[in-house]
Amino acid sequence: MKISKVGIVGAGQMGNGIAHVFALAGYDVLLNDISAEGLEKAIATIDKNLARQVSKEKISQSDMDATMARITTTLSLEDLGQCDLVIEAATEREDVKNAIFEQLQPHLKPTTILTSNTSSISITRLASRTDRPEKFMGFHFMNPVPVMKLVELIRGIATDDETYQAMLQVVESLGKISASAEDFPGFIVNRILVPMINEAVYTLYEGVGSVTSIDQSLKLGANQPMGPLELADFIGLDTCLAIMNVLYDGLADTKYRPCPLLTKYVEAGWLGRKTKRGFYDYSGETPVPTR
Repeated sequence: MKISKVGIVGAGQMGNGIAHVFALAGYDVLLNDISAEGLEKAIATIDKNLARQVSKEKISQSDMDATMARITTTLSLEDLGQCDLVIEAATEREDVKNAIFEQLQPHLKPTTILTSNTSSISITRLASRTDRPEKFMGFHFMNPVPVMKLVELIRGIATDDETYQAMLQVVESLGKISASAEDFPGFIVNRILVPMINEAVYTLYEGVGSVTSIDQSLKLGANQPMGPLELADFIGLDTCLAIMNVLYDGLADTKYRPCPLLTKYVEAGWLGRKTKRGFYDYSGETPVPTR
């Protein structure tokens, strides 16, 4: 199963990172978004991140130029019809993802592999809404995509072995490492990571510690590179809440109940770095704790 042209739906933080690594690995990339402004921002971000790699001598200037030349953009999902692999990297909402797949299906080649970068939603359920459940997989990259080595591969109940083997080869071609996860809520990484973040929010909510003391304690006491609240802001508090809701609904265990403070921050629109306010205020030169 030869894969040379890759379509990516969603040009946000994850989508532009995925486009970056595929184009750098030699694939032709077609990046789609609902917003022309979003596409312009994504291309600027990719250009900046590639320039950083050049400055650190991880790639050459010619590598950067060739990578940028392999990326084209479109506002139309129909244009992704001739791609060999399509990766959905839209917001972590099942209704949005299903709507994208419904619009895509009539235009795809019969051989096109369809994947989702979902961090928690059932692959089997998403696949069942498409015309190709046997060629559908979870393809979960870690953030930031150009830096993180892991890709979770999640087979739905109907995913065939040819599709799985093709995705294994793609991950290897990107210079990344795959981990196969069963199709349970949160898969591996977020099943462990996000409840830890949620517990840190509970610790803040109950007054056990301040934002600074909680993050310092985990960085200095558990050797974590980022504190859990800092990491939550980096991921996006809306994404953390969405994952906790999937875990809570899918596993029916009260230990996965989202912290009310996390819900309150999301309702306030305090989503972390992307809105310049979450558990830290990012409006100045240095992040300042908000509690």
